[in-house]
Amino acid sequence: MGKRGFWAHAGAGLFALLLLYPLAGMWAPVGRWQWSGEAGAASAAAIRVSLELTALAMAIVVMIGTPAALYIRRLRGAARAWWQAALLISILIPSLALGILLALALRPEAGVGALLARLGMETTNSGAAFVVTQVYVSIGYYVLGALVALEAVPRRLEQQAALLGLGPAAVFRRVTLPLATLGLAAALGFAWVRAIGEFGAVVITAYYPAGMPVQLWVDLESRGLPAVMPLLLAFLLAALPVPMLLHFAARRSLAGGGRDA
Repeated sequence: MGKRGFWAHAGAGLFALLLLYPLAGMWAPVGRWQWSGEAGAASAAAIRVSLELTALAMAIVVMIGTPAALYIRRLRGAARAWWQAALLISILIPSLALGILLALALRPEAGVGALLARLGMETTNSGAAFVVTQVYVSIGYYVLGALVALEAVPRRLEQQAALLGLGPAAVFRRVTLPLATLGLAAALGFAWVRAIGEFGAVVITAYYPAGMPVQLWVDLESRGLPAVMPLLLAFLLAALPVPMLLHFAARRSLAGGGRDA
């Protein structure tokens, strides 16, 4: 290894250490961690709320976002630019602003909120409000990521499959989806992290039931760092591994499909 290569590796290693340095805070001397009594029960409930409702939100994101990405993929010109602008706006709205706007737009006195209220759905401080907020904050990330993944699939392969007699659904299932699996998994991973980590919008629309970000804030304000740390560890373990697991599962599925072929 030459001198230039050594300094390049050293600089890259230093950059990686700086990126990961905040994790050193997990070993800070904050006192004995508290995972018992009322604090432990609240943390366990927050973990359950976040995992269950975020999983539901991701199912909705995939069911809505994948057809949306397929539709946008076919567009050209101004129509495509309009859709991409709409997705970017949904991503760029600040979290607190989005929470306030959602709370106002879904108020039970008028509009969609009134319709949902008549159907028995509470649009604030409910599981439904939690899921709706998570869908809003994450679906733009998923659709843009899915669009990139779908664009990477060669159109000629899809056209050849269609010429061989496969219908649109079969072409998607047998050609498009396998080739876009890694990209779709990455898009879902980003959406998961964005949704499960959302605080600003959720604290406005769904303070109850408290997910992990809101409960972390409550614990920090009322119980201090010793009560925060166990839930913080659970929060990191829920957020960080999922994108990597999705990536590895997608790679394994892709490799298995290649062997089967």
